Amino acid sequence: MGNISSAELAATVSLAGGLGTVGVGTMDSSRVREMLEELKTLNVPYAVNIPINVTPCLEAVMELLLEYCVPVVSLSAGNPKPYMTKLKEKGIKIIVVVASIKQALKAEEAGADVIVAEGYEAAGINSTLESTTMTLIPQLVKHIRVPIVAAGGIGDGRGLAAALSLGASGVQMGTRFIATKEAPYHTNYKEKIIQANDTSTLVVGRSVGKIRRLLHTPYAEMLLEEEKCLLTSELFDEKTSETYHEIGAIHGELDKGFINGGQIAGLIDDIPSVDQLITTMIEEARSHLKRSLDLIL
Repeated sequence: MGNISSAELAATVSLAGGLGTVGVGTMDSSRVREMLEELKTLNVPYAVNIPINVTPCLEAVMELLLEYCVPVVSLSAGNPKPYMTKLKEKGIKIIVVVASIKQALKAEEAGADVIVAEGYEAAGINSTLESTTMTLIPQLVKHIRVPIVAAGGIGDGRGLAAALSLGASGVQMGTRFIATKEAPYHTNYKEKIIQANDTSTLVVGRSVGKIRRLLHTPYAEMLLEEEKCLLTSELFDEKTSETYHEIGAIHGELDKGFINGGQIAGLIDDIPSVDQLITTMIEEARSHLKRSLDLIL
């Protein structure tokens, strides 16, 4: 969720039995400190995601994570190895987000406690490898010993059951949590998700070697048109910066800013509470796993 991350939403997820996560995106260190202070007062387990090649004040943010003894750190979009020793010395658990077997093996060797395997069905910044969750998870299970969490294209009990059947130990979700009562995002964003169908997302950035999955909006379609006119990498970065993310997601101005959305948006048609969502997912997963077992007995 980058710069639109919410400490309150993360805490709500943790209280409901998940591990709530906030991202630092391109926030400066003072804003990250404010978020960590809020999480500290909420007194729940949480994780902080650092997109290594995106965060501009990376060293300062890393020092804050050590200062606050953040329980879990998620590292993505870059090489995590240089940062893992200091984090582990503080007893911090480390999640590494990967998109290939090669990346996962390197992360495991460097000391990752958990691997998140993200398919390109997922929202937001994605790997140019474009591996799908369905194919990535079982291949990783053959090679990786630490727990694997599936991400991308998951938003209900069927997705949870499928991920577990493929060998994952759990799931990570983003888009599904946007469409919840506690999520502090604009109604226009939530409505776009629940009105979405199977073709309501698009990918921008291929022409400049960068992948980002967005929901169809006037702004997203403008980006696609500009790509046809040989949009430069620098201009793409500017127009997909967190400034325009906040305009779309927080202010709801969908012609002036973008909103991230995964392919799972087409399956979402309600806005439950976080607790209702997680409880229902678990119940559905149990039911589907039992049904699957009955089919092969």
